Amino acid sequence: MPARAEAIEDFAAALRALRRSVGNPPFREMSGRSGAISHTTLHEASKGNRLPSWETTVEFVKACGANPAVYRERWESANLAVRSADTGLEAFATDVAGGRTAHSATEWRGLRSAGGIASDVQPVPSAPGGRGRFPPTRPAALAVAAVGAATVVLVVVAVNRGSGTEGHSINLSESPSNSELSAADCPVRATNPPWSPPAHEGDSAKFIGDITLPDCTRVGPRRTVTKVWRLKNAGTVPWRGYSLHRLDLPQRIDQCQTVPDVPVMDTRPGETVDIRTDITTPRKPGLCYVRFKMMEGSGRVAFPGGRPLNFQVIVG
Repeated sequence: MPARAEAIEDFAAALRALRRSVGNPPFREMSGRSGAISHTTLHEASKGNRLPSWETTVEFVKACGANPAVYRERWESANLAVRSADTGLEAFATDVAGGRTAHSATEWRGLRSAGGIASDVQPVPSAPGGRGRFPPTRPAALAVAAVGAATVVLVVVAVNRGSGTEGHSINLSESPSNSELSAADCPVRATNPPWSPPAHEGDSAKFIGDITLPDCTRVGPRRTVTKVWRLKNAGTVPWRGYSLHRLDLPQRIDQCQTVPDVPVMDTRPGETVDIRTDITTPRKPGLCYVRFKMMEGSGRVAFPGGRPLNFQVIVG
């Protein structure tokens, strides 16, 4: 238990130090920079209550302008410590379920307060009437019944059987890594980010369609093709100096290569615009899943509450 808590706190301290080094930006601002994760999840990652997932870590580090690869080894080390501790706790709970160990309610509370047993994962708030972005984990319920002459004690423990991080499986809307995707995953179904107003009141965008390369189009390796999306300015704000900014930067060799920022032609309210970018596919077969967020002229995320624009092509 001490080793688990220490690993989580040490990693959270590293994230807090990174955030301090860039002037402690508000978590809402960091969420806007990411465009793919809520401010509450970012805040939770820095508190040290539980180890954030690697996907959350990536968005946290990128929102601070740093390279996530620098933190990969440190996260893996912390994750190993957490998983080792959780394996021991699960075996312990199994012993209790089999009646081989008796523990008082005080001892159970001590285990939970130390962070050893996860009760569940709270979903990230979404738009009013919507659902949270992360579904709860599927806990293994372990019931312990100690039956005495006049007393029955029932203890239910939810043990996280996941990675020991945030308790949710990889959310494909947040994870553009090709190493986690295959052709069988196409099309990737994106979920809505937490609700947030546009950068400019009255601004709105409507996705019209994929003009080229619809989802799951097959493209040969080491090919250069052109992706075209069509959007409509559905609000009352003219788009001047807008662009699409790629989220999964820096680009890795196993990913489709694009320019990091795709310019958007000036578009008046009610008009449509075709946005195009060249894509160079990698040598290795797989699924290229790449996301972009629209940025307004001053460099802010134009629609932090909207889904990222993406392309999905099968290489090979």
